[in-house]
Amino acid sequence: MRYVQLNGIRLSAIGLGTWQFGSWEWGYGATYASGEAAAIVARALDLGINLIDTAEAYGFGRSERILGAALGRRRGDAFLATKIFPIFPVAPVVEQRARASAARLGVEAIDLYQVHWANPVVPIATTMEGMRRVQRRGLVRQVGVSNFSLPQWQAAEEALGGPVLANQVEYNLVARRPERNLLPHAAQAGRLIIAYSPLAQGFLSARYDASHPPPGLVRRWNALFLAENLAAGAALLGALRDVAARHRATPAQVALAWVIRRPNVVAIPGASSVAQLEANAAAADLDLSDEEDRQLSEASAAFRPRRGLAAVPGLITSAWSR
Repeated sequence: MRYVQLNGIRLSAIGLGTWQFGSWEWGYGATYASGEAAAIVARALDLGINLIDTAEAYGFGRSERILGAALGRRRGDAFLATKIFPIFPVAPVVEQRARASAARLGVEAIDLYQVHWANPVVPIATTMEGMRRVQRRGLVRQVGVSNFSLPQWQAAEEALGGPVLANQVEYNLVARRPERNLLPHAAQAGRLIIAYSPLAQGFLSARYDASHPPPGLVRRWNALFLAENLAAGAALLGALRDVAARHRATPAQVALAWVIRRPNVVAIPGASSVAQLEANAAAADLDLSDEEDRQLSEASAAFRPRRGLAAVPGLITSAWSR
């Protein structure tokens, strides 16, 4: 396992995202939540994965409960990250929600507590006052944000009066906006980018096409899985398969290796099974060449999927046809 070290913290380059734990919209079912999820956590720790991310919004707190129970006595092996859903995130609410998350996780302190989204109404200084309080009291060790622009991230750090260690954002071969200023800032300032959806919800696994769309409500409403986008992505998916063949790897492993090749970037893919978790972890040891990185980046830049309002008619048609 490869690790990233900054501010005295050592984090696995491949972490584990747990949105699927207890969240009905992924369609994994109760058996997964009660059995497979715990096995995934245990195997992740065995493999040296220590960054495990959740949020109070995932399954309305159920993900945190499942994760806490799965960790049990191995709490010390994990760097736990969770997020506050920013509904009226004034200081007293931040304190209350942090205590509730810690209780569901069964821990005395949260390693990284993140603001899930910037609230457009509540000033960031108000939210960071709450973060400062929970950090001062030892309930939270590190403060982070999620889905913040660079100015928002910098404003949060100024308001906190200390490091806002990480910004968790969508980053992958088809979502590269963070490269504009977030990645350079993290590398320059000694901060961390936590890449969620590093496989674009499975699009970059190259397992789906127009004849075999993915299951689950989450992917059903993802425009990437429209038939026209799956077709348009053929060159990118082909490049992933090409590089994967050279390394005797999978396209998903190559896509993960591309993400964590960037300085101060770690990835938190989810896992539907222990086998998938093991495959994700193996991506940390996959060394891409500069030429392979360039091949993938150029194929990514040439991909122009239909998104936004232009994709809405197709999404509606797709939803009704399944």
